[in-house]
Amino acid sequence: MSKVEESVEVEVPVRAAYDQWNRFETFPRFMDGVERIDRRTDRLTHWVTEFGGVRREFDAVVTEQIPDERVAWTTVEGEACQTGVVTFHRLDERRTMVVLQMEFTPEGPTERAGVELGFVKRKVTGELRRFKSFIEERGGQEPGAWHRAV
Repeated sequence: MSKVEESVEVEVPVRAAYDQWNRFETFPRFMDGVERIDRRTDRLTHWVTEFGGVRREFDAVVTEQIPDERVAWTTVEGEACQTGVVTFHRLDERRTMVVLQMEFTPEGPTERAGVELGFVKRKVTGELRRFKSFIEERGGQEPGAWHRAV
């Protein structure tokens, strides 16, 4: 298993950052290589990705969800093996620290080399920066499929 942890400060309230992260269908707009995410149930998603010419499909399930604090997931079926958690830390009324931690199994020598050479860490850093731009450009307001449970 390989691990990566990265964080980014976003200039939106914690609720906006948390709600946007739960709009899985918007991930392709800021995550390179994510072609599509389909929500199957409230907790189950189906992912289609392509990185370095390698296309994968897999299902992931949300294993823990604490509103405005954290979302944890794990893959349950398909061509990828990963677990992760993203946490949201209120810095003040308008700023949030988003921390992403992932563990995954690199497949084959190319992916193992990518981990060793730091490509995966840089990719995650880039995706969090794009998340920051994505949400800040919209002022924390993004219409989408996510509906907060009451």
